[in-house]
Amino acid sequence: MKRTAIYPGSFDPVTYGHMDIVGRGRILFDHVIVVILNNPGKKTLFTVPERLEMLKESMKDLTGVSFDTFDGLLVDYARDRGVRAILRGMRAVSDFEHEFQLALMNRKLNRNIETVFLMTGMRWFFTSSSIIKEAAMFEGDISDMVPPNVYQRVKARFKEMKKA
Repeated sequence: MKRTAIYPGSFDPVTYGHMDIVGRGRILFDHVIVVILNNPGKKTLFTVPERLEMLKESMKDLTGVSFDTFDGLLVDYARDRGVRAILRGMRAVSDFEHEFQLALMNRKLNRNIETVFLMTGMRWFFTSSSIIKEAAMFEGDISDMVPPNVYQRVKARFKEMKKA
């Protein structure tokens, strides 16, 4: 039986830190489903289809990885696909409380689903999509934090926004 994990997130935009977690998750699992959470209450820079396209392009060389989107409860998504593991990355102690609460709630909602935490690689410890977007908004160089296709899209999006 294939060991599969779901790696959920907003991926707005995808970063090398995300890719690090997926690559390392593939060592532990036969298959990783990278799933974009469609949260209409969250203001994002890119639409879900744009983020999905950037994810697929960024990780096209990784085997055993697929991509999807979902609305609703993550545990329902996992149950419907027969997946028993949620993969989560943590950067710092500040991530722990939030991630711990999510893991406990998911466990309460479905006791058959486990959360597996991976520490982000040291090189990506300080990066987050939010910080990267903020730096890019002020024309900071983010080229070593995101894949080239994402870098171009982020730059273009902020350029469009400045014109508007």
